[in-house]
Amino acid sequence: MTNIAIPCYVYRGGTSKGLYFLADDLPQDEAERDRLLLSVMGSPDERQIDGMGGAHPLTSKVAIVRKSDREGIDVDYLFLQVSVDKAEVSDNQNCGNILAGVGPFAIENGLKNIEGSTTDVRIYLENTDSVAVARIETPNGAVNYSGDEVIDGVPGGAAPISIQFEGIEGASCGALFPSGTTTEIDGLTVTCVDNGMPVVLIRACDLGLEGSESPADLEANSALKSRIERLRLKAGELMNLGDVTPKTVPKMSIISAAQLGGLVNTRTFIPHRVHEAIGVLGAVSVATACLVPGTVAYGLTQTSNLAHSSVFSIEHPTGAFQVEMELDVSDRDKPKVLRAALIRTARLLMRGEVYAHANINLVRE
Repeated sequence: MTNIAIPCYVYRGGTSKGLYFLADDLPQDEAERDRLLLSVMGSPDERQIDGMGGAHPLTSKVAIVRKSDREGIDVDYLFLQVSVDKAEVSDNQNCGNILAGVGPFAIENGLKNIEGSTTDVRIYLENTDSVAVARIETPNGAVNYSGDEVIDGVPGGAAPISIQFEGIEGASCGALFPSGTTTEIDGLTVTCVDNGMPVVLIRACDLGLEGSESPADLEANSALKSRIERLRLKAGELMNLGDVTPKTVPKMSIISAAQLGGLVNTRTFIPHRVHEAIGVLGAVSVATACLVPGTVAYGLTQTSNLAHSSVFSIEHPTGAFQVEMELDVSDRDKPKVLRAALIRTARLLMRGEVYAHANINLVRE
């Protein structure tokens, strides 16, 4: 029996890489859709040798995009994380890196008309019921991918993509700080924050770490990994996420004093591997905690002498991530996020057809 061909684009979005599909090209039934995605990615297999996945969570991602029926919105975007070594597909988080490719993909597929030298694409984030506006360079009537914008974790430059977020505060947990600015878990003082991505911040020194350890060293520390997972499971309940055993949230961010002049230095479990950089919305959540008095990050970063509206740098294993934040902290018990924005890049790597095994029931919408 012939394998099934599905139209597909491959983008490098930010510091991630994934497959991008039009919703109408995938099965309507979610179970069948997930079986198809596992097939095309080559999961479960730690090498993903029989599929398009790159043997790492950062390269085993999917964007599903459709023309939106929502007023003032151009496209709807659903992010799916395809597990590498398990037969699991998760929709319980956003991905701001893969989001960087959604605007170009929408334009390339006629879901958004070009407006001039730049085109704003308003994107509804299905995972968290929020909105992002991506500004794409479109000179000469086409998407421009080439440029000099450099982001740490990606070799070379590309065209900048400005992304501004709307309504992401507490989108997954129901509150910016669902358990207060600090909480105690297993004798550790942590901060649980959700500004687009549920994140638990833990001081490196409280774990007996320097904070400068490499991702490989952290992943090789089995005792640390077990402790981080126990913390994550308890934090999930406190963050109104329920039983997070099968979920990819919350992310666990180990923080220490900045080494390169930024707000803070990070090492982030995502949740079972350590990110080589930091996720887009994870960086937004970390930056938010750094600017709010009373969090474990605020005292560490000594932010009392910083303006509350500026561009801030979140350090990670391969450099730093710039986040533009504006907060109202006049009421210390109820801080408000006024603005969250950043710059990413994306590059179209391939378009064509990807093949799934023939036993998939391809019933499209």
